[in-house]
Amino acid sequence: MSSILIVKLGAAGDVVRTTTILHIFKGWEIDWLVSEENKDLLPHSLLRNSFTDPDQIPEGSTYDTIVNLEDDAAITRRVFKKAKSADDFGLIIRHGEEVGYTDNSAEWFDMSLVSRYGLRKANELKLANRFSYQEILFRCLGHTFSGEQYILPNRLPTTDLKGDIAVAPFAGKRWPMKNWFYFDELIDLLSKDFRVNVLPQRPTMLEHCADISNHRLMICNDSLPMHLALGLGIPVVSFFTCTSPWEIYDYSLLTKLISPRLDEFFYQRRFVPDAVKSISVKAAYDATLRALVISDAQHVAVR
Repeated sequence: MSSILIVKLGAAGDVVRTTTILHIFKGWEIDWLVSEENKDLLPHSLLRNSFTDPDQIPEGSTYDTIVNLEDDAAITRRVFKKAKSADDFGLIIRHGEEVGYTDNSAEWFDMSLVSRYGLRKANELKLANRFSYQEILFRCLGHTFSGEQYILPNRLPTTDLKGDIAVAPFAGKRWPMKNWFYFDELIDLLSKDFRVNVLPQRPTMLEHCADISNHRLMICNDSLPMHLALGLGIPVVSFFTCTSPWEIYDYSLLTKLISPRLDEFFYQRRFVPDAVKSISVKAAYDATLRALVISDAQHVAVR
C-alpha cells in the first residue's frame, strides 16, 4: 500500500481546506503532521497517524510521497531529518541545509512567503491569481479539482447554542485588517427578525464546529468559521478586506463581500481603519437576506 506524509500544521482554516487532498490519496496509508491546536480538525478515521511534532515521526521513516505545504524552514529541516520519500512535493531540503520548493509545487509556492521572487512579487502574483487553493493544489499534484469537499471529523459533540445566524466577528491578531468594522450594527439589524448568536470561545475546536452546525447561516471574516461552515454545507457570508477571495472555493455556498479597496490593502499586516470600513452595512445586510433564501431552499431540498 502506498504511503504519504502530509505536513500542514496551520493555520486552522488552511488545515481544513487541505483535507480535500485526502480524496486524491484515498486508500493510501496517510500520516499527517499538524499543530496540537488543530489536531481535532482532522478526520482521524482516514489517517494512520497524526503527529503534532516532527520528533514524533519515527526515525528513518520512508514514504512514497511527502507533501510539505508549510513555508517554515525550521519545520522542514526537522521533518526531513526524520523521514524520506521517493517523491517529495512542496518545501524540501536541497544540497544539505538549503531550503527550496519542488518545481511541481511552484504555482503555489511562488505566491508564498518563501517565493523565489521575493515577497513583493509573490503578493503581486497572489493578487493576480484567480484560481482557488484547491484548484492550484490539485493541479500541482497532477489531478483536476472537481469540487471535492472538505473532510471534517464525522462526529461532533452536542452544544446548546442554536439559532438562525451564527456570527464570528474576529479573525485573530495575525491579520488585523481582516476584521470588518460594522458587525455590531449588522447584528442589531438582523436580531430584529432572526435569532443571531455570536460564537463564544469553546474549549475545543469540535465544540466550535458543533455550534456552527446548529445554525442556518454563518457570517464571518475570511477565517476558520468560514471553512468550517463550508465543510458542514452551511451557507456563508464572508468579508474580504485584505486577503484573496479568489483562493476560496465557494462550493455554491459562499457569498464573498469584497472590499472595493482590496488592491490597496492586499496582504498587509498593519491596521488601517479605512480598510475595515470599506464594505457597508447595507451590502452585508442585503447579502445576508439573499444567503438565507439559499439556506431555506437547501433545507427544503434535503427534506
